[in-house]
Amino acid sequence: MSDATKKKTGKGELRETIVIIVQALLIALVFRTFAFEPFSIPTASMQSNLMIGDYILASKYSYGYSRYSLPYSEVPWNGRILGNSPERGDVVVFRPVPQSENYVKRVIGLPGDTVQMIDGVLQLNGEPVERERIGTGIDRDSTGVNLPIIEYRETLPSGVSYTIQEISDNAQFDNTSVYTVPPGHYFMMGDNRDRSLDSRSLMSVGYVPFENLVGKAQWRFFSITDNIPPWQVWRWPGNIRFDRMFTSVYE
Repeated sequence: MSDATKKKTGKGELRETIVIIVQALLIALVFRTFAFEPFSIPTASMQSNLMIGDYILASKYSYGYSRYSLPYSEVPWNGRILGNSPERGDVVVFRPVPQSENYVKRVIGLPGDTVQMIDGVLQLNGEPVERERIGTGIDRDSTGVNLPIIEYRETLPSGVSYTIQEISDNAQFDNTSVYTVPPGHYFMMGDNRDRSLDSRSLMSVGYVPFENLVGKAQWRFFSITDNIPPWQVWRWPGNIRFDRMFTSVYE
């Protein structure tokens, strides 16, 4: 084979490699934009369902698409296409109106609902939500502070059931006034009730517009203790939580 032929062959292989890489990047971009997007859990607000150091996949198609569910939320586009309303009990990634970062919380109030907390017990539309004590434990937040907690099984009127945590029943948001969820908005709360900044704080989170939903949390695909960066592979031994990997958020 002549030198000229070798050069042509080499250029052809390089061009083919570049095309494959570009195609792979485009596929990954399309997948992230329209199918699933990964998110990390940096705070304790959804423990013990979502632990600090969990990595989840949120489905973009579950609620349709808006500028908040696309890579660039600065796009001047209002509304939502192919929109499907979330159900009470869904765990949702969303962008609070006053904030610039995404939050992950559970849908508690639907448009038109009234929501209130009385002595730590959730009230929906004037009725207390079933809450069964199931145990005690220790909760560790993102700053390393450990506090004793009580665990409850909370069951919504629809039958959706999940574990919540309470440090006490007289913390800041354990007794509130009545919230009335506006049309087209949702009321979000964390499962770790006394360590969650959520819709109970109208100034910080408040009612979440349907347009601001990013996706529905579906799967945990990776989990490591103490918010250790995943790229620090030398710290994986003894820190990866294998029992949480590849599990449903709703188990």
